[in-house]
Amino acid sequence: MQIQFREYQKRDFQPLKEIIRETWRYDEFSSPKTASNLAEVFLSSCLTNYTYSQVSVLNDKAVGIILVNDIKYHRHTLYNRYRQVKSVIKLHISSEGRKVSQIFKNVKCIDSQLLSSCQKGYPAELALFAVSPCCRGKGIGKKLFHSALNYMKRRNINEFYLFTDTSCNYGFYEHQGMTRRCEKEHIFNINGQTNNMNFFIYDYQF
Repeated sequence: MQIQFREYQKRDFQPLKEIIRETWRYDEFSSPKTASNLAEVFLSSCLTNYTYSQVSVLNDKAVGIILVNDIKYHRHTLYNRYRQVKSVIKLHISSEGRKVSQIFKNVKCIDSQLLSSCQKGYPAELALFAVSPCCRGKGIGKKLFHSALNYMKRRNINEFYLFTDTSCNYGFYEHQGMTRRCEKEHIFNINGQTNNMNFFIYDYQF
C-alpha cells in the first residue's frame, strides 16, 4: 500500500465527505440524503477554517485529512465560504435536515462553552482530523498528525487545541502527548433515540 501526502485539492471534497459521513455515523440517525448533506456542511465549514492542509492519498483517492488553523493569519477564501453557505441552504430545504441541523448548533455551543472554560487564548487549532476506517491502524493518522506538528513548529506556534468527543478515538491524542483540559457531558435526543456523549478540549504545548 503506497500512501502519498499532499495539500488539499478541490477534487478531494467528495471522498473526504464520505469519510466524515462514515466516521461520525450520520446514517444512524438520518436518511441517506440528509446524512450526505450533513457531512457536506461539516466538511465545507472546516474548509473555511484552515491555514494548513495535508491529505493522505491511496490510488489517487483521498483517504485522510488534517487541517490546522493558525488563527492570527487565517483568511478564508470566497470559494470555500460560498460552498459552506450553499451546503447549509441545501441541508435546510428538508424538514429532516432542519431538525438534525440542531445537532450542529448544539455542538457548536458546547465547543464555545468548553473553550471559554479554558480561560485562555490559543494561537492555533487543529480544525479537522479524519482517516478512512479502511485505512486506520496503518500509521496514516500518526503521519498526518506529525505533519501538522511540524507545520506549527515552523510557524513558531507554541501551543494549539482541538475539540473531540466520545464518538471519536480521542485516546489517540493522549498517545500523541496531548492533554485533556476541559470536558462537558451532553444528552442528545435524535429521532426518539437518546445518546449520551462527552465533549473534550485537548491541547498540546511545544
